[in-house]
Amino acid sequence: MTKNNKRLLSLDVLRGITVAGMILVNDGYGESFTVLKHSTWNGMTPCDLVFPFFLFIMGISTYLSLRKFQFHATRPVVWKIIRRTVIIFAIGLAINWFDKAIGGDWFPLHTIRIMGVMQRIALCYCAVSLIALSINHKYLLHVAFGLLIIYAFILLYGNGYAQSAENIAARIDNAVFGYDHLYHKSPIDPEGLLGTISAIAHTLLGFFACKMMMEAKDTQEKVLRFLLFGGILVIAGYLLSYGMPLNKRIWSPSYVLMTCGLCSLLQGIIMYILDLRQSKQNALTTFFLIFGINPLFLYVLSEALAIIFGHTGISTLIYNPIHAVITHNCWASCCYAIVFTLICGAFGYPLYKKKIYIKI
Repeated sequence: MTKNNKRLLSLDVLRGITVAGMILVNDGYGESFTVLKHSTWNGMTPCDLVFPFFLFIMGISTYLSLRKFQFHATRPVVWKIIRRTVIIFAIGLAINWFDKAIGGDWFPLHTIRIMGVMQRIALCYCAVSLIALSINHKYLLHVAFGLLIIYAFILLYGNGYAQSAENIAARIDNAVFGYDHLYHKSPIDPEGLLGTISAIAHTLLGFFACKMMMEAKDTQEKVLRFLLFGGILVIAGYLLSYGMPLNKRIWSPSYVLMTCGLCSLLQGIIMYILDLRQSKQNALTTFFLIFGINPLFLYVLSEALAIIFGHTGISTLIYNPIHAVITHNCWASCCYAIVFTLICGAFGYPLYKKKIYIKI
């Protein structure tokens, strides 16, 4: 835990919006509105924005972090990257283990899922950090788009848009991890190994966006750069979606461009409001800052609480009174998700007040 006052306010708010959104859409009860559910295959719902937004923001944060070391690949810096990668990946595995253990299977060595959200975060952070320390930054876009082009060919020639076990993404995961260690709610693991290629490109685009911001001469130019970059990516993603549909499950190239573009636009808008116009901090800003300054901690906490609530019946105890008042299943589920998000925020509030940042 560290205390640090030098934070980028607009980035913390955007990160908070994203993390609060991740918790909200992940933790409904029973039937949910379509906008609060991930798309089953091709297409994109608002729910499909939260994780890609987080990766884009992580790219921005990675730039700011490595900039302190002038992007020099010294032994302490590389060791710090590797150590953080291992810790984040291990936390993801621990979440998957905890879900099994609380149900009575304390040693699920033959059935534990290997990949997951935290694991993808770890791999993308590691890859982007090492790339940033290894190459001239003027080639960042070349690497990002090169990865997307390679991934696009893999999808096109590997039956990558088939919603079945014949999809190359499913075949690779099955070959590397084995069926028992995979995500079983759909044929394709949404955080599988192959899709990590485009997710790395995704995070690199966030890194590049921050590089552009830091090279701007003033706040107004920073805002314009985020808006311009975002607009170009959204248009490119929309056009590409005609040949390669938006698809979160396989993290398609069009999905990367579209979601990175939307996140860049939102970052530009928030920066305009908070930094350029210098609007006063209000209750809504404070709420998102609570989630934004300790994002990984609160996300991991939400996963642990969801597992505990689900296995102990606490979720039912909270949901039933809500459903007694709000009889519509989807609205009751939405209210439960809001209550759950507020509970997570209550854990983060003392940390926010004391300016304590838990770094994972």
